[in-house]
Amino acid sequence: MKKLDWYILKKFLTTFFFCVFLFTIIAVVVDISEKTDDFVKSGLSATQIFTQYYLGFIPFIDALLFPLFVFIAVIFFTSKMAGRSEVIAILASGTSYNRFLIPYWIGGVFLALILMFSLALVIPIANVKYTTFQTKYINVNSSYDPLVANNQRSVYFRIDSFTYAGIRNYDTTTKYGGPFFMNRIKNDQLIYNLRSSSIQWDTTTGKWKLSGIVERYLNGQLETIKKQQAMTLAFNFKPFDLSNDEYAKDKLTTPELQRFIHDQELRGTEGLNTLKVEEYRRFATPISVLILSLMGAVIASRKVRGGSGAHMAIGFVACSIFMLMDRFSTMFSTKGNLSPLLAAWLPNIIFIGVLIYFYRKAPK
Repeated sequence: MKKLDWYILKKFLTTFFFCVFLFTIIAVVVDISEKTDDFVKSGLSATQIFTQYYLGFIPFIDALLFPLFVFIAVIFFTSKMAGRSEVIAILASGTSYNRFLIPYWIGGVFLALILMFSLALVIPIANVKYTTFQTKYINVNSSYDPLVANNQRSVYFRIDSFTYAGIRNYDTTTKYGGPFFMNRIKNDQLIYNLRSSSIQWDTTTGKWKLSGIVERYLNGQLETIKKQQAMTLAFNFKPFDLSNDEYAKDKLTTPELQRFIHDQELRGTEGLNTLKVEEYRRFATPISVLILSLMGAVIASRKVRGGSGAHMAIGFVACSIFMLMDRFSTMFSTKGNLSPLLAAWLPNIIFIGVLIYFYRKAPK
C-alpha cells in the first residue's frame, strides 16, 4: 500500500468511527427520552440500567445501522476530497480510477469482516441483555413474558421424522413438567410408547430426567411392557427449544441458529422463514457494507455544484431505499412465499446493479 492508500483508508476509518460514536449518542439520548418512565418504574439505578440494558442496546443499534454508517462516512469524506479537487488531482497524476478505489475495497472488506464476526458471535450475546430487559421492564404487557407468564399448559412437538412427544403442565422457568409421553411410528404403525409422570432438565448432565416410566414395545399383536422408577435420556431437544421465545433468532449465535433451524426442520416445524432469513442476512449484510462503500466512493468522487450537501442527500435517499427493500423482502418471506435466501440477498442484488450503473457514469 502506498501513501495515497493509507491517506484514504485513514480518512475512511476515522470518519466511520466518528459517525458510529455520534449516532450512538443520538440513539441513546432519544431512547432515554422515550423510556424515562419505564426506567423510573423499574426502580433500578443508572448503573444497573446501563449494564443491564444499554450494554445490549448499543451493540444492537450499531449493528442495525452499520451499513448506513459506512455509506454516510464514505460519502462525507470523499465529497470533501472531491470539493477540494483532490480526486481530480489523483486521477490527473496517472492513477487509474480502479486503482483509486482500492483503499475503499480494503476498508469495506475490513469493516465487513468486523460486522460478520459481530453478527455471528457478539451481537447475539448483547441481545440477551437487551431483550431480557425489554421483556421484564419495557414490554410488561406483552403476550410473551419468559420471567413471569411462562407456564405453558401443554407442549406438543416432533422429535424427528418418526417420533412425537408432548409435555403437560410444562414450566419454562423451572424446566419441569409432566406427565410426558413419546410415540414412535413406523410404517403408519405405533411401535413404541413411553410415558412418565414427570420430566425435568438436569443442568449438570445436560440431559432429561424422567420418573415413573412405563415403556410399551408393540410388534403387531405382541406387546411388551417395562416399568422403571427413574431414567435419564439424552433427547435432541433442550429447554430452549420448548420455549415460545419471540426473540430466539436474535439471541442465538450463528452456529446455534444453524443447529436450531436444522433441529426444527427434522421435527417438521413450519414457519421457519423468519429464522432462515436471519441466518442468511448475517452473511448478506456484511456484503452490503462492501457494496455501499464502493457506491459511496463512486457517487461522491464526482465534483458537483451542491458539494457535500448534494452527495449526502443522495446517500440518505439510497440508504432509505436500501433499508425499505430489506424490510419489505423480509415481510414477503415471513408472511408470503418468497424464498428466505432471496429475501436476504435481494437488496444486495439490486444495489449491485445500481453500483454498476453509477460506476459506468462516474468520470474517470
